[in-house]
Amino acid sequence: MAVTPSSSGTKDTRKRQLEFNKLRKRLRRQVGHAIVDFNMVEAGDRIMVCLSGGKDSYAMLDILLHLQSSAPIAFEIIAVNLDQKQPGFPEEVLPNYLEELGVPYYILERDTYSVVRSVIPEGKTTCGLCSRLRRGTLYGFAQQIGATKIALGHHRDDIVETLFLNLFFGGKLKAMPPKLLSDDKQNVVIRPMAYCKEQDLAAYAEAKQFPIIPCNLCGSQDNLQRQEIKGMLQAWERQYPGRIETIFRALSQVSPSQLCDRDLFNFNDLSIEIDREVHLPELRVVQL
Repeated sequence: MAVTPSSSGTKDTRKRQLEFNKLRKRLRRQVGHAIVDFNMVEAGDRIMVCLSGGKDSYAMLDILLHLQSSAPIAFEIIAVNLDQKQPGFPEEVLPNYLEELGVPYYILERDTYSVVRSVIPEGKTTCGLCSRLRRGTLYGFAQQIGATKIALGHHRDDIVETLFLNLFFGGKLKAMPPKLLSDDKQNVVIRPMAYCKEQDLAAYAEAKQFPIIPCNLCGSQDNLQRQEIKGMLQAWERQYPGRIETIFRALSQVSPSQLCDRDLFNFNDLSIEIDREVHLPELRVVQL
């Protein structure tokens, strides 16, 4: 006896598909706007897409591949993963995924895990050293393969969280720029998902069923300052919906003259033009 799907089940499926289509369209549009606003991708670019195995980098690669197929200019995409030799890391997951996609890729092997564990005392956060080692390796490899851009999977929430991390713990007013020239002037870093919400990316990753690989080195740490900031921002967002977006928008509407950075704005030479021929009135009560 044949079993036909119920009408309610069909409606639910259609609803989920419609919601996913809207989500995909929104993310692609936001990535496209970020690319245009900051001139992230140019004709002939060879873009090294850093793939960690997390939801954000999977989504970035997926969306960039779509844009590559529809863009009016030609550019290359090369996926690169840094295998940091964390215990239990499933080495076959990313190669299998990328082979299936047909994307050119490299897997870099460097035991930064042992380095971090040998340097950082037990109970201390490892993200600072880990990120520096990872960044140095990826920057160097980008030059080896002639990459003109390095694409990282940071999103809007990452950028806002970094703003408050620097503000609260570093005493600096800075965040993550959507486009960055490295200190040695040898690499250009782009963040195509700068306009995307983490919540949307999580939903997208779940719908696409990306083979997520958790980070056993830092993902289990509860004492991260970033986690504290994330919790604070999420609490604000629940109380005042849209606050994170407002904060992010403020990063593109900066008024240097309303801050205190003397290198950013010339306070010393502020002056007004006055008529030197004007004399003081007699010293008495002046009616205005």
